[in-house]
Amino acid sequence: METAWMWIGFNLLVLVLLALDLGVLHRKGREIGVREALLLSLGYVVLALAFGAGVYHFLGPQAGAEYITGYLIEKSLSIDNIFVFVLVFLHFSVPRDCQHKVLFWGILGALVMRASLILAGAAIIESFHWIIYVFGAFLVFTGIKMLVTVGQEPNLDENRINRFMRRHFRVTEGFEGKKFFVRRNGVLFITPLLIVLVLIEVTDVIFALDSIPAIFAITTDPFIVYTSNVFAILGLRALYFALVGIIHRFHYLKYGLSLVLVVVGAKMIVNAWFGEKIVSTELALFITSVIIGSSMLFSLLRTRRMPTEEALKDATRWWVPGSPPKSEADKQPRNDNKNGKS
Repeated sequence: METAWMWIGFNLLVLVLLALDLGVLHRKGREIGVREALLLSLGYVVLALAFGAGVYHFLGPQAGAEYITGYLIEKSLSIDNIFVFVLVFLHFSVPRDCQHKVLFWGILGALVMRASLILAGAAIIESFHWIIYVFGAFLVFTGIKMLVTVGQEPNLDENRINRFMRRHFRVTEGFEGKKFFVRRNGVLFITPLLIVLVLIEVTDVIFALDSIPAIFAITTDPFIVYTSNVFAILGLRALYFALVGIIHRFHYLKYGLSLVLVVVGAKMIVNAWFGEKIVSTELALFITSVIIGSSMLFSLLRTRRMPTEEALKDATRWWVPGSPPKSEADKQPRNDNKNGKS
């Protein structure tokens, strides 16, 4: 009964935060300034840490350490999403005042889908212990794959989702304000803004297949996995608007995020093989902190004198699900209007 009340109480808190965000702070869909985004992002971090203190107090030191480690890993890996947001918004020339709406609905969808994946993952691990080896190997493979794709620029013109939607739906030439659908002469059209939303939703599902097994390497407690995931996702939109202007300064963070997946996957396999915590939660927290901190510091130092244009070019090199890497011919300048066609 106590466990049920914890789930109910936490989900009520999430609903209040979402209602506060949509209904009070941004009810008019206005643009979010950098200062406000920084404050919102800091507020979500403080709230997440306060919740962690509650987990430590009520559920014990081990649960507290697992929550903080899981939150740090999920928060770090969520930066993957920010790089993709930048790529997609730049490619489709999404107006800044439309980005908030896309991110709100994208993150709302991500919360629902991740909750489903977490509950399914917990049930699978409980029934089939050997699946831990599959999760661990998948994390190591994905981390290595991401390392390889850091320097590749994705071709969003040939993205499978983009092409599928344009082939099967009527799409307007340009944006129609903040609308996802419009009706013309009784015929329903989708707008490029809906394509952007679907791209972001699908990307989050793909990235969740990495991040959720990563936290299962820390703990198999569904409540800890879920709450740390949710707090990392809730602050993602504010973090995007806080970092979008300087995201090009963190190009080398991509290498750090890839290495975190490799380390966490290896931890999962080693602990499962020996049947005990050879690699402790505290050690995983320390290694993750060192990797992320070092890659951020290296990025800042390496890009401090780099021309902004060159740094931005590096920032647009990242993996977007369903997008093949650009060939040399693709990189040649074109005169297409990205709003209306891709």
